[in-house]
Amino acid sequence: MLATFVIGLREGLEAALIVGIIAAFLRRNGRSLTPMKIGVAAAIAVSLGVGVSLKLLETSLPQAQQEALETVIGLVAVVFVSTMVVWMKDHSRGLKGELEHAAADALGTGSTRALTVMAFLAVLKEGFETSVFLLAVFSATDNTVLAAVGAVAGIAVSVGIGYGLYAGGVRLNLRRFFSITSAFLVLVAAGLVVSTITTAHEAGWLNAGQQRTVDLSWLTPPGTVRGAVFTGLLGIPADPRLIEVVGWFAYVVPMSLFLFWPAKRRPTGRTAVRLRYGAVAALAALAAGLAVLVTPATMANLGPAPLLDADGTSAGTVSHTNSTVVVDGTAGTTTVLLTGGRVVAHAGVPDAIEYAQPAGMAPAGPGSALPATLTIEDLAALNGGRLPVGIGPRTAPGPYQATWTQSAEATLWLAGDQVLDFTSTGRTTVTLYGGGLATPRTMTVSGKLPDGTTVTSGTISVDPAHTQAIAAAAASLRTAQVERQFWGRTLPALLGLAALVLLAFAWRANRRLSPAEPAATTSGQPVSTPVATSRREANVS
Repeated sequence: MLATFVIGLREGLEAALIVGIIAAFLRRNGRSLTPMKIGVAAAIAVSLGVGVSLKLLETSLPQAQQEALETVIGLVAVVFVSTMVVWMKDHSRGLKGELEHAAADALGTGSTRALTVMAFLAVLKEGFETSVFLLAVFSATDNTVLAAVGAVAGIAVSVGIGYGLYAGGVRLNLRRFFSITSAFLVLVAAGLVVSTITTAHEAGWLNAGQQRTVDLSWLTPPGTVRGAVFTGLLGIPADPRLIEVVGWFAYVVPMSLFLFWPAKRRPTGRTAVRLRYGAVAALAALAAGLAVLVTPATMANLGPAPLLDADGTSAGTVSHTNSTVVVDGTAGTTTVLLTGGRVVAHAGVPDAIEYAQPAGMAPAGPGSALPATLTIEDLAALNGGRLPVGIGPRTAPGPYQATWTQSAEATLWLAGDQVLDFTSTGRTTVTLYGGGLATPRTMTVSGKLPDGTTVTSGTISVDPAHTQAIAAAAASLRTAQVERQFWGRTLPALLGLAALVLLAFAWRANRRLSPAEPAATTSGQPVSTPVATSRREANVS
């Protein structure tokens, strides 16, 4: 409530000052106030329309887009607040005189139209800014009713003060008023920076720097005045994240130094220019340091993936290196060169690479190693220790002629360069002839022959624990990559841009000082600097 009260008071007072001065000039010169009142009413209506339209647009959007719109509104509000307090710092002392001079010039044309337009634009500007400020604050607060009451009360007080200034019964030290409210608005704007960072994260625009820093729940208990001040007024959350802390200090510190550094200690002339160049060098060094020191993220190597059969028994390993997959199974080792592949979501990894049914990846032994004849004992070993139905030692004692058929379907998933998951469904069938069989018999078999030859059928897959570990490592890698992109790329770029802007200001200030350099005479004595030039130099900071 207090934040919206101050915003309404300050913005309303700026508009009331302009309207009050214009009304005083019109009354003093016997002109009608009706056109000015119409212009003010129209500006108020347009401002309310802007605020209502933005709110309706926000509520009509899906959740993620609402957060995105709140982020944009928050950024605009922070820019408005910052430019307002900076401009008022330099113009608050002579604001009333400047407004009266502008009104006198406008009235000198013989028409009240210019003053009416001036009042309309002044109220429209302040009304639009107020709409954006309040909408940003409403989005960040938990009690919009109190926030609205504060805004209405602030605007009402500003109207009262403006009328008092118009009637002559109120005197106000504008410089002191705007200085005090500027200090308060800097903290409010810093809170808007924090809430804007929060909505940017919720919109999916800013995912870096989400590490928890400190627990401030003891400082901001819900339902208390202290909690309302810190969370509702200053925008400080109970569990600030790293990026929110950085954003808060990155705004408060430079703005406070610029606004409230004692005027007597402000550097001027060449000293100010040198300080600006030094700040440029510091920003550039910080940007370069971040770009170099924030190293690329890598994924932890967990080694070959263990394979399990349908009974949970170890069935070998599968590994991946340089687009080559090695399946080291119980029936031998198979090496396959991967080609193709597609990006899919699997086991919690949104960007896994899937290779489906690559030829030869099933860990089954080669067909030439399987015997051409089987005894009745071999057949029992390949059928789980018992003879198939319909085959007995009396009716079909063997030996049998055997024809083998092997097939396999396999799918591999990679996360980064490591095996995330692997499944292989192998099937070995044998067709038996002779040995007392009236007709050929075909069956699926699996087991180990007396000579040690392994015949495989069934499904093998990666141990689920390994898949979970790889998925966790991939998630950590994605987080680290996001952090690397922001701290090692985006932030250095922003710092570099800030350095270029500051360099332009420093270069401009240096050029302004150049004509004021004292020229050396032939006798070696410097020529005294003219008074006008020294004043210019003294004002450069």
